[in-house]
Amino acid sequence: MWKLKIGQGEGDPYLSSTNNFLGRQTWEFDPDAGTPEERAQVEEARQNFYKNRYQVKPNGDLLWRMQFLREKNFKQTIPAVKIEDGQQISYEKATAALERAVNFFTALQADDGHWPAENAGGLFFLPPLVFVLYITGHLNTTFHAEHRKEILRYIYNQQNKDGGWGLHLEGHSIMFCTVFNYICMRILGEGPDGGQDNACSRARKWILDHGSATHIPSWGKTWLSVLGVFDWSGRDPMPPEFWILPSFLPMHPDKMWCYCRMVYLPMSYLYGKKFVGPITPLIRQLREELYLQPYDEINWKKVRHLCAPEDIYYPHPLIQDLLWDSLYLFTEPLLRRWPLNKLVREKALQVAMKHIHYEDENSRYITIGCVNKSLCMLACWVEDPNGDSFKKHLARIPEYIWVAEDGIKMHSFGSQSWDAAIALQALLASNLINEIGPVLKKAHDFLKKSQVKENPSGDFRRMYRNISKGSWTFSDRDQGWQVSDCTAESLKCCLLMSMLPPEIVGEKLEQEGLYDAINVLLSLQSKRGGLAAWEPVIASAWWEVLNPTEFFEGIVVEHDYLECTASTVHAFILFKKLYPEHRKKEIENSIAKAIDYIESLQMPDGSWYGNWGICFTYGSWFALGALAAAGKTYNNSPAMRKGVEFLLKTQKKNGGWGESYKSCPEKKYISLEEGKTNLVQTAWAMMGLIHGRQAERDPTPLHRAAKLIINSQLENGDFPQEGATGVYMKNCMLHYATYRNIFPLWALAEYRRNVPIA
Repeated sequence: MWKLKIGQGEGDPYLSSTNNFLGRQTWEFDPDAGTPEERAQVEEARQNFYKNRYQVKPNGDLLWRMQFLREKNFKQTIPAVKIEDGQQISYEKATAALERAVNFFTALQADDGHWPAENAGGLFFLPPLVFVLYITGHLNTTFHAEHRKEILRYIYNQQNKDGGWGLHLEGHSIMFCTVFNYICMRILGEGPDGGQDNACSRARKWILDHGSATHIPSWGKTWLSVLGVFDWSGRDPMPPEFWILPSFLPMHPDKMWCYCRMVYLPMSYLYGKKFVGPITPLIRQLREELYLQPYDEINWKKVRHLCAPEDIYYPHPLIQDLLWDSLYLFTEPLLRRWPLNKLVREKALQVAMKHIHYEDENSRYITIGCVNKSLCMLACWVEDPNGDSFKKHLARIPEYIWVAEDGIKMHSFGSQSWDAAIALQALLASNLINEIGPVLKKAHDFLKKSQVKENPSGDFRRMYRNISKGSWTFSDRDQGWQVSDCTAESLKCCLLMSMLPPEIVGEKLEQEGLYDAINVLLSLQSKRGGLAAWEPVIASAWWEVLNPTEFFEGIVVEHDYLECTASTVHAFILFKKLYPEHRKKEIENSIAKAIDYIESLQMPDGSWYGNWGICFTYGSWFALGALAAAGKTYNNSPAMRKGVEFLLKTQKKNGGWGESYKSCPEKKYISLEEGKTNLVQTAWAMMGLIHGRQAERDPTPLHRAAKLIINSQLENGDFPQEGATGVYMKNCMLHYATYRNIFPLWALAEYRRNVPIA
């Protein structure tokens, strides 16, 4: 059986940690573990997911939950409650439902204080890792038979009915992910017509019916070129010389969004090297299987701009194609010939590799995320197959592997700090402080120890990095990348905990740590008043016209975000209450600018667009919360009134809310079909209405929503897994597996605290 391990890594010479691997999550297969009954329970979960895979795409993250509940001998001792039709919710029943949710969720806490969880969803995350291990000859030593079995299980479970795979687990089939997952199946041992339910032949038919792999988007062209099943001449240039441009130019790496920078950095290195992996018999077979014409007869120059229409979310403007054509026809041929190949290209490759090593070392080889991880790992191997850098990358692969009933997938990179911060706030809202003191203390300790204590090493400004000392990351401290909303929510938790008895929740975070967090947040506020997520906004939006990625929008430069801004408003207001004199004017001005920014983002229908959750429901909860914290009310704020009215008019007949993931890419509110609702979104809307003081006017919508949540609770206190609720860059849905516990619990807690109940 598979078992989740927490905080392991000590003793591995290729691993290092800043805080003894706190929050590290790794999976291990033990062939002798588990009783026959326990193994049967796991197999039943797998079969149930398979049977229902088209109805509910995200998994229930059941394997580690079964393990933890079994290890803690969890038994739900509070009887289930149900609100009958026509019956009012009593305070006793609301309390019982809340306590049942708290009992269950606290049993899932790891010993180090965080809540483990899957954070995945992109169906292009895992295949490149398999490609790299295949190219480097480390596939069988890294992924043993059980790994390969579970990777294939995941691929089969996520295949759409038409034979293809979407960009994410909820999405329509696209060329990019269909080609990737087809190649992945073949590398893992399936024949051209193999796989469960004829997975390979169905996938290949989809590929050929939609124009063949010549129509794969640009990221796909890069990976296929590296594998040797595409020619580099069929890909637009990514010259590594970009990394040695003078900083006074309007186009420079220091102006790029960090994720974009960190993906195209290793891509440009591989492009500059024109690296191609070993041409094995399998690679030769794939060359025959992926195209409509013989591989040697493809005119690669003519396929550079081809992209399947199913893959296009951001069409390239004409000016961009002209730029790539100029680089392809004039610049690249010169840079590849003597003397420029020696004087310029080699220097550019060295500088690019210097930046790769810097980022690897400062993230302890976790890197900024899963897409970047595979690329940087391959770049290190290309530079030195026997070097320590590549070995350190191999040692960090377990961070990215997650096992659930639907198989093995690749994490985005983990959400430990983020989940802990919002979970802690939900538990605090329950007013069960004395009952769950040890849980709160462990979570508080986890957050304190997860705060980043140092800036990136050396002259980090020259390496295009911002300050990070005092921040929190999305995952764990070792990863090192500051994130504004994670910092704000964690800071808020630490401030709330400082107001409680230390004998219950532990000693408060030292003042210097609080001040450092404030410093990071102030550094990330833009001139518009919004907060960027990772780094300050320093480049103009016109840069986005150069976005080369067909399936994402707004990825070239950093932007400010509603949720990051709203989280920071909450943190600043609470900090100002407790530390009124520290940077007083700066914080007051920051709050005022942030509120103006939030109000400026309101849509005509009263909603706000959410960037990291689906979508207008999520954004409206954040916005209403920030406005309420700043003293805005339904009576004194038109923005509050419109926001509340938006939520009221989108409530469904059963009392819940249900918004389609399609709202995110289409940027307009789209309801789930057939009156369906989602408990997580229902919780967001409930809390948004509570921020708007709906209970003072008419509590009926809140009672209806609470009834749905209470009646949906499972026998053990859990809540059912429904559709994905997270999103990344507008077009890629993410599965936050703890959300189904945190947010219904939080909404019930706020309901019990703020709404009059009989």
